[in-house]
Amino acid sequence: FMNAKQFEDMSVQTRGEFGGLGIEVTMENGVIKVVSPIDDTPASRAGIMANDLIIKIDGQDIQGLTLNEAVDKMRGKVGAPITVTVKRGQQDPFDQKLVRDRIRVQSVKYNVENGDIGYIRISSFTEQTQEGLEKAMAAFDKEVGDKVKGYIIDLRNDPGGLLDMAISVSDSFLDRGEIVSTRGRHADETQRFNAQKGDLAKGKPVVVLINGGSASASEIVAGALQDHKRATIIGTRSFGKGSVQTIIPLGGQGALRLTTARYYTPAGRSIQAKGIDADIVIEQELPPELQGKDVSTEGEASLRGHLSNEGGGEEGGGSSAYVPPDKAKDMQLKAAIDLLNGVKVVSNVKPPEKKPADGAETTTAN
Repeated sequence: FMNAKQFEDMSVQTRGEFGGLGIEVTMENGVIKVVSPIDDTPASRAGIMANDLIIKIDGQDIQGLTLNEAVDKMRGKVGAPITVTVKRGQQDPFDQKLVRDRIRVQSVKYNVENGDIGYIRISSFTEQTQEGLEKAMAAFDKEVGDKVKGYIIDLRNDPGGLLDMAISVSDSFLDRGEIVSTRGRHADETQRFNAQKGDLAKGKPVVVLINGGSASASEIVAGALQDHKRATIIGTRSFGKGSVQTIIPLGGQGALRLTTARYYTPAGRSIQAKGIDADIVIEQELPPELQGKDVSTEGEASLRGHLSNEGGGEEGGGSSAYVPPDKAKDMQLKAAIDLLNGVKVVSNVKPPEKKPADGAETTTAN
């Protein structure tokens, strides 16, 4: 069961738009710090700048609020006014009046790496994701053209989202074949989704980055491109959320979230409680302050009462979810770039030794 607030938050996540100010923020020393204003939004038009500190919202101190509570206060109905108190550098704090507008979340960001590699970061699968992907690919065509060596699709720490967007993104790199199937309790509840002709990458190599924070729709994309050998998967094992959930609104009282089916990759693999294993396992190097600390997600298999994997076998899912903020220290991204540049890349983690089954004979070389 989701209460009305949780249901609205989920709806905002999947729509990819909300009434707000248009700033990416974080919490620092008990106040809101602006990471960056989004172009053509109330915040950018009012001159809000990166590194500005928001210390009050409509006269209420931020101190004591969580980041989510502060964000909720900045969001609201389109057209509703709000006053934020801003501290900029050594200047005295000042009040800035703004009017909330419709903000579209950028689920896709992109840039060119090394002058000839298209890098696409998908942070969630919203209604705008396919449009963002096509915009990115068009930008690469214009900037790099036929000299592009390949593409990196970064799905790390992407919790998922809309199934139809996962299908569209997968379809963008496939010419034919099954993308994903969903199977309910009965045989007549099976649905199959197939690719249509047309590859936005025009056959160029693709690398997909995943980690323990890659779940649901992210795993559908990674699994489809892996099974069709259309992409090389680099990183660590994904979360393992392979269940289909149907949302039933309860007329303003929230909604029910029912698990109705499982996802299967084109090769018939169930993602549920197992996840997607990387073709090349690359663990990140942790900075000193994180060494010895657990930076992993425990995965779907660790959740109490989770849906089991129908295929049996050992369950798993989840792995390190750490991504260095400094790209120069990002071992997984470096491995993807190296691979697209023709450099041989091997896993930097030794596979676990397989123990013989009980009663099995073992031989040793003398």
